[in-house]
Amino acid sequence: MKNIVILFAIATFLLSCKQKEKEEKVSDNGLITVTQQQFEASKMEISSPIEQDFDVVVQATGKIDVPPQYKAKISPFIGGYVKSTSLLIGDKVTKGQALITLENTEYLDLQKDYVEVAEQIKYLKSEYERQKTLFEEKITSQKNYLKAESDYRQAKGMYQGLREKLLLLNINPNNVENGKFTSIITLTSPISGDVTKMNANVGMFMSPSDVMMEVVNTEHLMLNLIIFESDILSIKQGQKILFTIPQASKEQFYSNVQTVGKSIENEDRSISVYGTLQKELKEKFLSGMFVEAKVITSTKKGWSVPKDAIIKEDNKYFVLLGQQKQDRFVFKKTLIEIGEVTESFTEIKLNQNVNQNAKILTKGVYELTN
Repeated sequence: MKNIVILFAIATFLLSCKQKEKEEKVSDNGLITVTQQQFEASKMEISSPIEQDFDVVVQATGKIDVPPQYKAKISPFIGGYVKSTSLLIGDKVTKGQALITLENTEYLDLQKDYVEVAEQIKYLKSEYERQKTLFEEKITSQKNYLKAESDYRQAKGMYQGLREKLLLLNINPNNVENGKFTSIITLTSPISGDVTKMNANVGMFMSPSDVMMEVVNTEHLMLNLIIFESDILSIKQGQKILFTIPQASKEQFYSNVQTVGKSIENEDRSISVYGTLQKELKEKFLSGMFVEAKVITSTKKGWSVPKDAIIKEDNKYFVLLGQQKQDRFVFKKTLIEIGEVTESFTEIKLNQNVNQNAKILTKGVYELTN
């Protein structure tokens, strides 16, 4: 029984001490008070703002992209059914390489029309030359001559048009004129790069409006940022860019502004700004990755404190102004306005309460506010 009484007394004493300690930290007037012993035990530090250089930045978002000339969307000139393809997303292709074959009887109809016009044009050319000779010798009328000329030129135009269509379908017109018809066409890659999209399966009908696949030359990957009208005048070629890929990594990467758009055309009143990428980054990134970036437009002097000294509450920022009174430290939470931010420091705007000589708690803030 005696032991129980002793244990109860000890527990009561410890609880009393803990309550006393809490009361020493926060007083009724909203000031936070700690003893010298508490200050040293928690390794707290007090210091004044220091002046240093800060980067003035423009915040932006964008993506990893390539210029239009290094991105190709493959669609058929005339629709057809997919007969074969051996490519998968991620495969590398070279310019001129066969990508996919299509089959359609319309290709045969086009070749048939071409041969008919090719045969017809021989007769019309002969007739035109004959009428021309007769007209020059005043044997036939000008009307007959002009009609023969018109028929020949119309047929010649149709012949050239059909020939160009065959070439667009990768069908050799000479083979067609020699009677070698085909119902199958092969689409080739207009650029070298990687297959990034594949929308075609064997047996599917692909129309001219369908994108069967996409090829991107990743050797020309760039940073494509969206800059709003209010910040456009601050952006210049050569400025440094700091950016991250938030969905993939917390690592920070570097770039430089290469080109700046010259007109505002988007509905959100913005322009595109392209940044260069180092070779090792091009090998790491993928086209379409979302990025968050900061464009460094200039530098300025500013008064700063360590980031750990800043208290954020309801989108407002505070610091703890300190004052030593005998064996105690008294702190007051004071509203401030912040400026630029680095990895370690935050710029603060000096005012009548916080000046360059102010004593601010820079270490141990978390212990007093949580």
